[in-house]
Formats: sequence, structure tokens, C-alpha cells
Amino acid sequence: MRRRVRTGIVILLLIVLLGGAGYIGWVLIQRSEPVSLPETTGSYQVGRRTFEWTDTPRRDPYADGPRKLAVWLWYPVAKDTTGRRVQYAPGEWSGLHLKSPIAVFQGPFDTLQDRALDRVAVAPGRFPVVVLMPGMGLSAPMYAALAEDLASHGYLVAGVTPTYSANLTVLGGKTVESKPEANPPNLGDSTESSQQVGDHLVTVWSADARFAAGMVAKQLPGSVDSAVGPSYVGHSFGGAASLEACRQDQRCAAAVDLDGSQFGEVVTKGVKAPIMLLGADDSCITSVCGPDAKNDTDRNRALSLLKASNGAAWCATIPGSRHFNFTDYGVYYLAYPLRKFLPLGTVGPRHALTVTNGYLNAFLSHAIYKTPSPGAPACRT
Repeated sequence: MRRRVRTGIVILLLIVLLGGAGYIGWVLIQRSEPVSLPETTGSYQVGRRTFEWTDTPRRDPYADGPRKLAVWLWYPVAKDTTGRRVQYAPGEWSGLHLKSPIAVFQGPFDTLQDRALDRVAVAPGRFPVVVLMPGMGLSAPMYAALAEDLASHGYLVAGVTPTYSANLTVLGGKTVESKPEANPPNLGDSTESSQQVGDHLVTVWSADARFAAGMVAKQLPGSVDSAVGPSYVGHSFGGAASLEACRQDQRCAAAVDLDGSQFGEVVTKGVKAPIMLLGADDSCITSVCGPDAKNDTDRNRALSLLKASNGAAWCATIPGSRHFNFTDYGVYYLAYPLRKFLPLGTVGPRHALTVTNGYLNAFLSHAIYKTPSPGAPACRT
């Protein structure tokens, strides 16, 4: 009997090992298949350039010397333009890939096909500036799907990676990692100390966003529509920074918060420009909690923001979405069980990006060009 039990256990272990090895082999084959960023929906092709800008008068609060930022610029390009396609994450930026051992369950960046053209000429004309801020720990390149679609509709999109808050940025060809004081681990807590940390940090990010908006105008003076102020769009903590940047920028045309808890003085002082709050199913950042929300800690901040704001405000929730559905994680190849461990909802990942892009383009067009109001309902206060 004991011999039979031992034999059964050995057979079971062999089956598990062979099955696991077979699954890993299948994943390795699948992850080697090329995937593409979503097709853009605007009338322009898209170009991309990368910059490193120094805000000389501003001391970096997390390092010696002035504040230095890596900024990626996506911009409209004439339809008949030809050129070399960009790499999605070139050089040291490839470090944005998840680290071993779970990296095997994510597709490599070199098989991710980007549609943008590398450093080609900007399309003739003048275009509004949109500053795109990432979520805490993330980097601007991880929002290419949103940035490229906006650029295809005629916007100069400056993606800012806040130095020392992102898990990885690249300056001078070298990687720069995050620091705990700039990327606090418990920022999502409802404690007073976390609130104070977030309120301070959002002022740094807001200054980054406003600096980038000004630098685009200096870098491409013949392509910027100077009659229109910049708009600010951000995800997660970047959404909070976008709202605060818009509050501080008297020329701000519009601001969008993609599933970001609000921080800073904007919560009590509000925004004069039109704003959009776009949330996931498990959040309360629109002042109305989604069906999967576990608590309502963000609801009061959102209500305060909306009551203090005197511009038009639109709010919507993307059904079936979670926090990472607003990022390029909706495009990456992610094998089971990795996908289950990431905050991605039941909605089709590419569909979530399509819906987000639809809301963004409709809202910005309405705020800047006075086209019909976006499909999202007015926020409830």
C-alpha cells in the first residue's frame, strides 16, 4: 500500500512538472509573437522625440542641483510622411519591463510594435499642448497608446517622467531609480500623514508639468498654438498633479484625472477650467463610487474638488476597468497568472484604452474648440 502511495505521488509530481514545463514553453512561444499599439483614430500620423530638460531656477527637492526631467514628445505628422519607426522602449528604457522571475510571463518590448515615426518633422500648422503625467512609480513611455492617439488628433503631447518618483527614468544615458521620499509606499492610505505627504509631493509634480508645458512652446515655437493654453492629463497620482497644475496655471485650457485620488490645494480651491474625472469600477474618484469600490475614502476629496470648482465638470466610470486599464499594460502580452496579479479588470484591455481615448478626445475638443459636449455626464455634487 505504501509503495502504491509513493508511486502515485511520484506520478502526480511528474505530471505537474511536465504540465508546468509545457505551459512555460507555450508562454515562451506566445510572448515572442509581435504585438502592436492600437491604431490611432485621428487624421495625422504621429512622430516622437525624446528630450532631457533642466529647470535651472528650481532646486530638485530630492537631489543636489536643479530639477532635471526626461520628457517624451508625441506630435502630429503629415499623412504622407515616411520614416523609421521608433522603438517602444529604447536603450535603458527597456528596464521598464517587469523583473525576473515573473518577467517570463510578460512579452518583451522588442516585439511590441510602435506606430510613431522617429524624429520626423511636425505637421504644418499650430497645435495645442497637452502635458501627460504618469501614475506613481510609472513612466511616461508606458502611456504611448493614449499619447499617440491624442497626437493623431492634432495635439503636442509632452509625457513627463517625474524624476525619483518613477521606478525608472533615464537621464544622460543612465538609469535613475526612485527614492522613498519621492515615491512613498503608503500614499494611498487615508491617514493624515499620507495626506500631508501627497499634498507636498503633488506640488513638485505640478511644477514639473507646468515647466514641461513651457518648454514645448520654447522647443517648437512655430508649431504651438499660442492662443490656446496647455491642457493637463494624468493617471493616478499624475491625475492629481494635472488638476493642481491646471489650478496654478492661469492659461490652463482643461484638465483630466484618470482614476487618481486628488491631493493638494486644488481639493479645496478647485479649478476654473473645464475638468474631466474618469474612474475605474473600483474607485470613488468621480465622487460616485464604482460598483466594485471597497471603501469611499476618495469620495469626500472629489466632492470638495467639484464643489470648489467653477468650470464645467464631467465624470464617468469605465465598466469592468481597474487602475492599470488606463496604461499600456492593456497592450502588453501578459500570461496567466501574471495578469491576475495586476490591477486589470474584466473589460477587454484594448477596449478600455479605446473608451478612454474616446472620452479624452471628445472632452479636449469640447474644452478647446467648443465642439459638442463629451458623452460623459456632468459630475454630481
